[in-house]
Amino acid sequence: MNFKYFGEWGAENINIRDEGLKRYINLEPRFITHTSGRHANKQFKKSEVTIVERLMNKIMRSGPGARRLRGKTIRGGGATGKKNKAYNIVKESFKIIAQKTKKSPVQVLVDAVQNSAPREETTRLTYGGIAYYMAVDSAPQRRLDIALKNIAAGAYAATFATKKTVKVSLAEEIIMAAGNDVKSYAVSQKEELERIAKGAR
Repeated sequence: MNFKYFGEWGAENINIRDEGLKRYINLEPRFITHTSGRHANKQFKKSEVTIVERLMNKIMRSGPGARRLRGKTIRGGGATGKKNKAYNIVKESFKIIAQKTKKSPVQVLVDAVQNSAPREETTRLTYGGIAYYMAVDSAPQRRLDIALKNIAAGAYAATFATKKTVKVSLAEEIIMAAGNDVKSYAVSQKEELERIAKGAR
């Protein structure tokens, strides 16, 4: 059977420009977008989880604990561990994206991930008690994880101390990242990582 995400959007004719990420972006829709963590204990198996479910998982994994985002203290997310809540957040966000862009939200999400996946970052090396940073290429799986994590984090940061809902914020974050807009938290984080790596070459 040919399933669609949330019964509305298919994954046909989705264009993935980034050859490095093509193998890891799974677009095959399932009847139920919930794999119940079957991939968790198998190395590299999360690449078999659809990109939309992986976004839901990042929405769930936003907290607990306080941390700083754009100079604000964020205390956990409202969907931590609640898959149904994360499902509804992504579903409503997709509706907003489709309404605003007149494009498939799946294509917009794929574009956002490609634009916010860092190509290189830094690692800490220690020689003789002296630590320094060295630029390294990011693995494709890690690039995808960082991009999705920053998209979710940016959505939660935009809702802090405002009346804006996380559904609207997530839709706006994905649209901005798809357009490679520096106002997007995910894109700005990618550029920051790559800037630091360039200085560490």
